[in-house]
Amino acid sequence: MITGIHHAQLATPPGREDELRAFYCGRLGMTEITKPAELAKRGGAWFGGGGVELHLGVEEGFRAARKAHLALLVRDLDEILALFPEAEIDRLLPGYLRCYVHDPVGNRLELLQPVSR
Repeated sequence: MITGIHHAQLATPPGREDELRAFYCGRLGMTEITKPAELAKRGGAWFGGGGVELHLGVEEGFRAARKAHLALLVRDLDEILALFPEAEIDRLLPGYLRCYVHDPVGNRLELLQPVSR
């Protein structure tokens, strides 16, 4: 049946693509993916990296979710914390160090680093 995840989509208000590029490419090291021409007309932006593809789609009346989030695996959480000094690491999920950050439009991201026991 299901063989994998093609991409995850988060919402964004219109006109915030440059801020999202700065965040996802500049801070998180992802690469922007060129959207097909017909889809590019709708706005938003797509990013990829580390086997993950993330689509940010324009949603009129956007309101960031308070609890819903993506959980992304990272290699080096200390490197992430240098970019996000406001983030705090916790060990509440067995086998992982993790923290939460928010993108420029308020989408919540959980960043997890696997740890050996």
